Amino acid sequence: MAYVDHAFSISDEDIMMETSYTVNNRPPIKEIGLAIALLVFGTVGIICGIAMAVNRVGGDRAHGLFFAILGSILFIPGFYYTRIAYYAYKGYKGFSFSNIPAV
Repeated sequence: MAYVDHAFSISDEDIMMETSYTVNNRPPIKEIGLAIALLVFGTVGIICGIAMAVNRVGGDRAHGLFFAILGSILFIPGFYYTRIAYYAYKGYKGFSFSNIPAV
């Protein structure tokens, strides 16, 4: 007879002993608002940084490069979490509002 480790098994009795389990899939408004704000400010930072680098605002291109880098740092998480929120809203398989971390 094979050895079976019951420490990590889930049976019907284990499920019955716990409280009722409900999935809360409401949209987290504050977190989505933050993601959209990061996306918008990141986009504006990238566009302004490129424009500043091309026109040499401040005497050299370093100021524009700084703003473009700062905009990309804001843009990346903003785009990621806005995309998750959009796909969860549309009901795509594998996406839910629980994938967005709480603030």
